Amino acid sequence: MHSFFSRLFGAAAPVREAKYSRAAKLLAMHSIGLPQWTSRNSAAMTREGYERNAVCHRCVRMVAEAAASVPWLMYQGREELIDHPLLALIERPNPLDTSVSFIEAICANLLLYGNAYIESVQIDGQLRELYALRPDRMSVEPGRNGWPSAYVYRALGDEIRYDMRGEGIEPILHIRFFNALDDYYGFAPLAAAQVALDTHNAASFWNKALLDNSARPSGALVYAGPEGAHLTDDQFNRLKEELEENFSGAENAGRPLLLEGGLDWKALSLSPKDMDFSESKASAAREIALAFGVPPLILGLPGDNTFSNYSEAHRAFWRQTVLPLVTRVQKSFQVWLQPGYGPFRFDYNADRLEALASERAAEWDRIGKANFLTLGEQREAVGYGPAPKEALFGKDAGEG
Repeated sequence: MHSFFSRLFGAAAPVREAKYSRAAKLLAMHSIGLPQWTSRNSAAMTREGYERNAVCHRCVRMVAEAAASVPWLMYQGREELIDHPLLALIERPNPLDTSVSFIEAICANLLLYGNAYIESVQIDGQLRELYALRPDRMSVEPGRNGWPSAYVYRALGDEIRYDMRGEGIEPILHIRFFNALDDYYGFAPLAAAQVALDTHNAASFWNKALLDNSARPSGALVYAGPEGAHLTDDQFNRLKEELEENFSGAENAGRPLLLEGGLDWKALSLSPKDMDFSESKASAAREIALAFGVPPLILGLPGDNTFSNYSEAHRAFWRQTVLPLVTRVQKSFQVWLQPGYGPFRFDYNADRLEALASERAAEWDRIGKANFLTLGEQREAVGYGPAPKEALFGKDAGEG
């Protein structure tokens, strides 16, 4: 005769000839399995992180959008170039993108994949358009000297090969984060957050499953009838139908289970309180934010914060995360494009950023109170040119 669990799961157990164990009524089949981690494949991690995790999605959006909001400036020596073809190209890199969407895509790719690839489109030797390509479709072909000899882009069954010429403006600009174990591909912040990301997702999935199936608890119904007795097939089927109809699903959440006829309930799992579920999920969220360089206070995450107020956390976010990312992208473009445009440099003016206005006000106040500096020195210290004569000697100084 089949046992309770063999009939429940549809597998036939070997028939016992005579003896029954006194412990046959006590079922303890529960053990902690190995954790299941998301594949290290970049596309799989992007789906689990950016597309299915609110904390990761928000961190990437915050960093990429902030970096894309920083205006690019161009200099030759100390002279700022106001009207230059490269500035116009960055402002409108292709018919589908503006400077904001273009730079946002580059920064998001760096955060999610650790790599960003930009294609240059040249017509008659002149750079006309720039495109940000998807990193999951690009592969690097190493050359004999150890440097990349070509980049291959695969999409929809086709592939395009970009040979690196070693002169002029190369067809592909590859920006990558440092990777200690790979010479050609960068290491993504998303990959560093993998453990916390999987923990946070698992907690969310558990909560969803609890809502969908809260009345079917994890455990076993143990029949404690007379020695050697078992439920008949009719009794088993009736019990199974009653559990599915009356105690399964979100609409039956919290409904009490009335047991009779020698049935006893044995819980086989830890309760959410025992697992300290809420704190585990909050801790995982803070680790995800840490991997992307976003202070948890800005995201409104619960727990300890290292900043005394929101303004301080916001300035740290810009100084430690956003501006270093902008510098990395600008310097990469600068080295890539210099062979076609001669010596120049890209930069930004932190004094013009609204996010750092409080720092600028404090600096101006400090310089303004420095009585040992002349007006000209004060103006130079805050980035302005020499003062007009009337400012130094009065309005009548310029007359005569």
